[in-house]
Amino acid sequence: MAELDLLRFVAALAVVAFHYLVAYASVWGDRPAELFPALAPIAGLGILGVELFFIISGFVILMTVWGRGLGGFARSRLVRLYPAYWLSLASVAALYGLTGAKALDPKLSPGDYLLNATMFQRLFKITDASGVYWSLWAELRFYLLIAILVIVGVTYGRVLIFSGLWLAAAFGAGLTDNGLIKEIVMPDYAPYFIAGMALYLIHKHGNAWLPWLYVAAAYALSLPSALDRVHRRVDAAGFKNMPVTDTSVIITITLVFALMALVALGVLRLKPSKTLTALGGITYPLYLFHGVVAVALIPALTGHLPPWATATTTVLAAILLSYLVHSFAERPIQRLLKPRRPPQTTSAPVVQVEKASVP
Repeated sequence: MAELDLLRFVAALAVVAFHYLVAYASVWGDRPAELFPALAPIAGLGILGVELFFIISGFVILMTVWGRGLGGFARSRLVRLYPAYWLSLASVAALYGLTGAKALDPKLSPGDYLLNATMFQRLFKITDASGVYWSLWAELRFYLLIAILVIVGVTYGRVLIFSGLWLAAAFGAGLTDNGLIKEIVMPDYAPYFIAGMALYLIHKHGNAWLPWLYVAAAYALSLPSALDRVHRRVDAAGFKNMPVTDTSVIITITLVFALMALVALGVLRLKPSKTLTALGGITYPLYLFHGVVAVALIPALTGHLPPWATATTTVLAAILLSYLVHSFAERPIQRLLKPRRPPQTTSAPVVQVEKASVP
């Protein structure tokens, strides 16, 4: 779906804008919002690009597990997530181990880096090697929950039951202080995954009322979740350095849900093209590698170029590196890891019978 490729790239670019123009103070050696005062209120909303990722993930993962067994699902996720992730982890370790870079340094031991390689470091209270890895922990927990659905069998009715139970559990978990339940149910992020799944049901099976009810409930739960996440950032940095208002957050989340609803209904539909496919392909590497590129380039360029030129150069470099990683590392590794399908042979008599049966 070309429109999802484009939305994924927009989500990644939004996160890049948030980090480069608002969040990465230690990288710039100054408050980015003060360097880009006109762009900061919009770039600050890029923090919500992850929420768009989660809705797309709910949509796409349900699409991929339909009619697939647990083994096929697990292998597809391993092949999709880990190659680029391991490359990005190696780049982070090399950056801080072989250079004098200090900004965003996670200060990890070799053992911590090895544990990061599993992507389960948060389970053991180990710091993420890169700040963007937090969202992958949410994705992994989503996959584990989806695995339950795959085991019992994916059908329209079972997806509705699964989504309804998860939605109720997320609402209930949000009212409790039980850390274990929250870790499993993910009340802050569940609404986005559930909305994506419900929208896929609408896309696949038509405009029924119950999936729309789930989307509406997920939207209602997502607003306080998004506001709380932005508030934590504003409280930590100060409004001057994170100039994002509640109104703009509500508008952004509403726009995200509206765009995905248009995708589900087939209203927002783009013709597939090599360009959109390429943009979709580089999205994951861009998300993983843009922090490393910023740490390597921005301090070196600052003082030689004006801030806008430094930011533009760094964004273009991150996109170029992501394309190279996707084309010459990620895709070859994925092709190597994907199972080979045995050649299908058909006997001549069967072919003749099948041809004869065609009117």
